[in-house]
Amino acid sequence: MSLLSELNKALRIKEIKRSKHLFPIKDSTFRNKDLIEGIKVILSKNVTMSKVTKKFEKVFSKKIRSPYSLMVNSGSSANLLAFQCLINPYRRKRLKKGDEVLIPSICWSTSLWPIIQCGLKPVFVDVDKENFNINLDDLKKKISKKTKALMLIHVLGISANMEKLTKILKKKRIILVEDVCESIGAKYKNKFLGTFGDFSTFSFYFSHQISSVEGGMICCKNKEDENIIKSLRSHGWTKDLSNRKKIENKFKKMNKNFLFINSGFNLRPTDIQAAIGLSQFNSLNDFIKVRKINRDKIIKKLVLDKKWKNQVSFVNNSYNIKPSWFGLSMLLNKKYKNKRYQIFNKLDKLGIENRPIISGNFLQQPALIKYSLKQKSNDFPNANFVHEHGLFVGLKNKILSQMETKKFADIFFKAFKT
Repeated sequence: MSLLSELNKALRIKEIKRSKHLFPIKDSTFRNKDLIEGIKVILSKNVTMSKVTKKFEKVFSKKIRSPYSLMVNSGSSANLLAFQCLINPYRRKRLKKGDEVLIPSICWSTSLWPIIQCGLKPVFVDVDKENFNINLDDLKKKISKKTKALMLIHVLGISANMEKLTKILKKKRIILVEDVCESIGAKYKNKFLGTFGDFSTFSFYFSHQISSVEGGMICCKNKEDENIIKSLRSHGWTKDLSNRKKIENKFKKMNKNFLFINSGFNLRPTDIQAAIGLSQFNSLNDFIKVRKINRDKIIKKLVLDKKWKNQVSFVNNSYNIKPSWFGLSMLLNKKYKNKRYQIFNKLDKLGIENRPIISGNFLQQPALIKYSLKQKSNDFPNANFVHEHGLFVGLKNKILSQMETKKFADIFFKAFKT
């Protein structure tokens, strides 16, 4: 059988059901045309990071209007590179050991760990109950003379008031790193999230708005940072640096193809990932539109039902934000607090997979016990409220039928009969 016949046969295979849930957290965005782009790279046999990756980086920069974009193997790696760049000896204005970095208490693990891994001190900030993003009043209280940066998480497709936030940071000369891993394509006042800070990071993991299977992007504002990140991404190598020739002229007796001038990692993507990711990225607006339609359909179906008793409230979206919904976020009504695990488990059992808002209040995670952080979870009332009452469910990437929307509502109301 020819290769073409094998490929045609493979594309006709029905998608394997990945989940027992009718409404899973992770819903595949992959289309045949995305995978074909990846297959083309495989067939070319030039699969490592090369021309396709560079093309994706250029398209990404142009779309979100960021000067420099570099693809990496995950959003987590992008976060690591942002802070490794900030402490790097090649950076003129670098952070020093013990400098404080603010971070919202509702966060993901790999938004936090690079701060600690780079010898910096994380200082947690409470969040708003209305939209789960960083609380600006608490932020101002947490700023000290040692505060040098903010690791900002844009939560599940929306953001804080970026106008007010950037004014605070500018006044205090605080570096902004934007974690946009859950919110690609969202805008604040028609400006893409990820273009406000000195650095921004994005994730193309399977469940996100677009996917390259695994993969991510890091953006920065100047050539100095871009060169540092390029070197850090690839072993500390001079390969692909814009100032490579200048460096090589200083070390003429060294083999210019194997010249290492920095510390480094191997956080490179493959052209296979880049090809799939680029194909998906070109349809980002369509994916965002479908998720919004499905979110609106579900909410409308629930609130117009006779069984609706304000069992949950939905995240409040500021009029200044054009969201890119990651999932459907909810807060349980207070009267269900003592039954929340029963409700969550019943939703899961009946077919609606659910999870906490990101990872809840991270100060309650057991991993922090080993790192002797002085802050205590009890000092973050809003984050604790979200931790105890929050959940989110996935949004499918195909428009829900009336039957599917009705099924979601039926399961939802059954789960509250505990």
